[in-house]
Amino acid sequence: MRGFPLVLSAPSGGGKTTIANALVAAREDVGYSVSATTRPPRPKERDGVDYHFVSREEFDRRVRAGEFLEWAEYGGERYGTLKAGIEKVLAAGKHAVLDIEIQGARAVKQQYPEAVLIFVVPPSAEELMRRLGGPGGTRAQSLVARLRRAVEELREAPAYDYVVYNADRTEAVAEVAAILDAETKRPRRNPDLAEALTGLGRDIGALAERLDKTKED
Repeated sequence: MRGFPLVLSAPSGGGKTTIANALVAAREDVGYSVSATTRPPRPKERDGVDYHFVSREEFDRRVRAGEFLEWAEYGGERYGTLKAGIEKVLAAGKHAVLDIEIQGARAVKQQYPEAVLIFVVPPSAEELMRRLGGPGGTRAQSLVARLRRAVEELREAPAYDYVVYNADRTEAVAEVAAILDAETKRPRRNPDLAEALTGLGRDIGALAERLDKTKED
């Protein structure tokens, strides 16, 4: 079975990146598609691991070269999903996990209809504000804008394939993993399944014929 993109979207502070990282660390069948961004790295972030950190000039060059599946500007910085990053993970026989915004999720679904889209939801407004640092945090200046954007993003959640509430990180990761496991078992993702079922049906039919013949004898 070929792997498929697994897209995680959420309001800022929703926890999609944390879930994505935990999923990649826990499973060998999952790989992370690293996006590119023009924003500077935060403490402990590593280039090529968390993001490909590039200048605006380099980002624009890649846009012109058609290297992005999608890109958008958010908070004054640009973010983009690299086509090569997704294909590299899929070529390795793994599912490509992406944590991207709604616009990007739509673009991925158009390019990869087999993609699975999951919207990660914070358990409450108060918890979301806490995760964003609160009025006295380092992101206080943009807090109101982030909260208002969250309202807009939540309106798009029903269009996703699944919605996962992230009240507890461990439980949220387990729920996303369960979705991934269920999706891999869909018949449409397993071309060999029809042949296997046909063979099983043939064997069962032959067994029934033998039993019926024995009864006649």
